[in-house]
Amino acid sequence: MDIAKTQRGFNIIEFEDLYGGSCSLQKSSLAFDPAIWFGKKAEVKYLEKGKGWEDFKLPEGVKVFSRMQLNQEQVAELLPYLQNFVETGELNSKEVKAE
Repeated sequence: MDIAKTQRGFNIIEFEDLYGGSCSLQKSSLAFDPAIWFGKKAEVKYLEKGKGWEDFKLPEGVKVFSRMQLNQEQVAELLPYLQNFVETGELNSKEVKAE
């Protein structure tokens, strides 16, 4: 994991997922509510017969957004699930009963 600052001075942690994809956790500049950006750099690909997955070149002016913007309440709601995954390898939190 690499910890740095964005050009605008916000903290950002950059890392790779299990497939080598570029991911980040970044402090948001949202003015009215503390928030973070969390997610993965979008990879747009198409399946080329006989070659496998190839990068798809997006037309000029097209951008794909792939990160989530989460506030403190949303992160707090996710924490029990993430902590349980760290401890057990399962996603269900201790308070949730399996359906």
